[in-house]
Amino acid sequence: MRTRIVLATVGLAGLLVTGGCSFQENICGGGEYPVIAVGGQGGSACVPEGQEPTAPYVRYPEGKVPQHVDDEWDVYWRSHGVDENGNIIER
Repeated sequence: MRTRIVLATVGLAGLLVTGGCSFQENICGGGEYPVIAVGGQGGSACVPEGQEPTAPYVRYPEGKVPQHVDDEWDVYWRSHGVDENGNIIER
């Protein structure tokens, strides 16, 4: 019995070390993609795949789309936005 408890504890610890650190919260749910609001005030939303965003939202510039909370692009867009011409602006 004691051996089982030790093995279960070691297994759980291993799972937490290998799997617990890789958890990242997605920006959008399954079947959706993130969009950004035009203008210096920013803001974002999620749009169902296959649908185009409606004003005031536009797609993020290609290659600069945040996928997970606090990833490189999520942090970047906190201090940047997109103007009405699609140019990246600082807030």
